[in-house]
Amino acid sequence: MIILQQNKNKETFTYMAILTQDVLFKQAIMRYTQRSGVTKAACRYKVTRQWIYYWLRKYDGTLESLHEKSRKPHSHPNQHTEEELTLITNMRRRNGDTGLVDFWVKLRQRGYTRTLSALFRVMRKMGYYEKKTEKKPKYIPKPYEQMKYPGQRVQVDVKYVPVMCTPAHGKKTAFYQFTAIDEYSRQRYLEGFSDNSSYSAAVFMSHAMQYFKFRIECVQTDNGGEFTKHYQSEKPKLTQFQEVLAANGIRHKLIRVFTPRHNGKVERSHRKDQERFYNKHSFYSLEDYNKQLRKYNKDYNDFPMRPLNWLSPNQYLKNFYAQGVTNV
Repeated sequence: MIILQQNKNKETFTYMAILTQDVLFKQAIMRYTQRSGVTKAACRYKVTRQWIYYWLRKYDGTLESLHEKSRKPHSHPNQHTEEELTLITNMRRRNGDTGLVDFWVKLRQRGYTRTLSALFRVMRKMGYYEKKTEKKPKYIPKPYEQMKYPGQRVQVDVKYVPVMCTPAHGKKTAFYQFTAIDEYSRQRYLEGFSDNSSYSAAVFMSHAMQYFKFRIECVQTDNGGEFTKHYQSEKPKLTQFQEVLAANGIRHKLIRVFTPRHNGKVERSHRKDQERFYNKHSFYSLEDYNKQLRKYNKDYNDFPMRPLNWLSPNQYLKNFYAQGVTNV
């Protein structure tokens, strides 16, 4: 702890360290040594004679002389020389607007041999670059919008099937898993395709609408080319996927670019798919893949989940409609 005493005349602050038990202990030893000698003091206080001689040389009768001094070196053998500091100062005066890298290159042309990071450190010490003291403001996410009924919003995404599970024959991947998950009930529909084109996305969406027993109001996707051409041209046309949505009166919502957490439910389900399904299965054809995928999807929708109070998606939907509530 530090006590601050304000000098009323000069508006400055002086610092006085609070006396510690260690300093008082040293003072008692010094006083006893002056009365009885070094040997008796060493025996009584259980310290070495060398330690007493060390502090006797420093002790001048004040407590401040018994404080530990900083052991930080005053210089470094590899520090910048006066000639180098003068070169940096003169060059910076003539190249005030030059960037750090360009400035470093110009210095090297004049015999400077230090690294770029060393130049930055010494220039910051000389006051050319101030340390950033302001912290980046903490990201505060918006409150999550809870869905109130099935079909209010369905998240759709594509997962690349691991190549070790498929007969890829040199391709990046042979199959693609299209996923649709209802945000309210977590019920999912999965289907495998041999490509991730907009046509495959349109076929998948048509099958998903037949699978779900509720009307879908909104579909949320990322900005992939299979879903939208919004960022591919100035006047984008509707993709086949969007045409299916428009024909059925379904609103299409795009998440923010490079922000997959906005599609968090389907992204997390893909991670679970990798752990529970793809790490344990392999497929020799697209038909075999879809057959195993249907079985896995059925088990998934019957599996209890903590967000649903340990009910399965199918049971959660059953309880919802058992209350006589409908969104049609």
